[in-house]
Amino acid sequence: MSSALMDDHTTATQFNVGTEVEVRRRFDRAWARGFEVSGHVEGGYRLRRLSDGAVLPVAFPEDDIRVAELLRV
Repeated sequence: MSSALMDDHTTATQFNVGTEVEVRRRFDRAWARGFEVSGHVEGGYRLRRLSDGAVLPVAFPEDDIRVAELLRV
C-alpha cells in the first residue's frame, strides 16, 4: 500500500496513485472501504474498486476520500 504525501507548501493532502482509501458514501455519508486511487483529475481523484478492479465512472473530491484505516483484530 502506498502512503499519502503531505505537501510542505499547502495543508491539503495529496494521494498517490495506488494509495488504498476509503470513500464517503453519498447516500449516508459513512465511509466505505475497498478502494484505491487510480488517477488524479482536475478537482479530485479517480478511484478503483479493489474487489473487481473497476475504475469508478466519477471523480471524487479530496474531502470525500481518506487513507484507509487498518483493520483492528
